[in-house]
Amino acid sequence: MLASPPALLQATDLRCERAGRALVDGWHLALHAGETVWLRGANGSGKTTLLRTLAGLRDPDAGTVHRPSPLRYLGHANGLKDELTVLESLRFAAQWQGLPHDTPGLRAALEHFGLGRLGSRPARQLSQGQRRRAALAPLALPQPGSVWLLDEPFDALDDAGVAQLVALVQAHAAAGGATLFTSHQTVPALSARAMALGEARA
Repeated sequence: MLASPPALLQATDLRCERAGRALVDGWHLALHAGETVWLRGANGSGKTTLLRTLAGLRDPDAGTVHRPSPLRYLGHANGLKDELTVLESLRFAAQWQGLPHDTPGLRAALEHFGLGRLGSRPARQLSQGQRRRAALAPLALPQPGSVWLLDEPFDALDDAGVAQLVALVQAHAAAGGATLFTSHQTVPALSARAMALGEARA
């Protein structure tokens, strides 16, 4: 019998607290190549805290997280600096994440999200939807086999933006990556396994 491939991200008996109250307790996850998982839960249930813990931005209150593969985390905040242009913001994000940051590649990433003509525009001049797409643009830079942790990535996106992101997530899975995302809305075009917060899955 062949052994199952190792997980790209694994959490074991995880506990996350806020103000002394357990939001997540005894939680398990094994995320494998090609998987897309939709993490569901009510507002305030701890989805953001859990994603930040998995990303290594906070320590778990108990349990362990094993991260053998590169991680890319996108939170609620877009993280754009108003004084930088869209292209400068993408270059900064790419360099910080250790991603390719050649100008043609960066411009292609912006084109994927329909921002090709806005590369020289300061971020402060973007609409809310454009800001969200600019924040998502680093996902269009290749990093096969990585894990994406996305917190409400579909917020503020119109139908075109949703389709652009869905295409990226699908391509990422096909290239051997994995995605764990939260969303308050159903995305019918995205084939994802739903996982309720509080449900252990291995």
